Amino acid sequence: MINEQIRDKEVLLIGENGEKVGIMSPKEALKLAREAELDLVKIAPTAKPPVCKIIDYGKYRYELARKEKEAKKKQKVIEVKEVRLSPNIDTNDLNTKMSAARKFLEKGDKVKVTLRFRGREMAHMAKSKYILDDFAENLSDIAAIDKPSKVEGRSMVMFLTAKR
Repeated sequence: MINEQIRDKEVLLIGENGEKVGIMSPKEALKLAREAELDLVKIAPTAKPPVCKIIDYGKYRYELARKEKEAKKKQKVIEVKEVRLSPNIDTNDLNTKMSAARKFLEKGDKVKVTLRFRGREMAHMAKSKYILDDFAENLSDIAAIDKPSKVEGRSMVMFLTAKR
């Protein structure tokens, strides 16, 4: 809230240089802000009494936007990459998939390893669990199992995360 939007009985006023002016009515505070050719901005609306400050509102909004943008730059977005396998996969194909998963983990992403079953393969789901176990075992130097393997419909899924 700024200037005339402030409708409290009394506010704690902070001057333009950061000094505490005191508790007064919003009209008096607005008058002081107008004299300084600045805006009266409510900084802490939940405080008793609410805290208002005499500042340039445009500059204040710009500073807030800049801080928000800076915070966004620093955050790391973790993506979930998927590696799909089938129960009758050959060892060389499995090694290729493992190297792809290794690259994803080194980049800092999570890896979803999916073992897909089709047709008659569904009858031998339990026998194929070793493929996921071997996959996790071979990547155990850089990866930890985030969620162990479990059956979801026609597939068996496991999540791996890079070790810290």
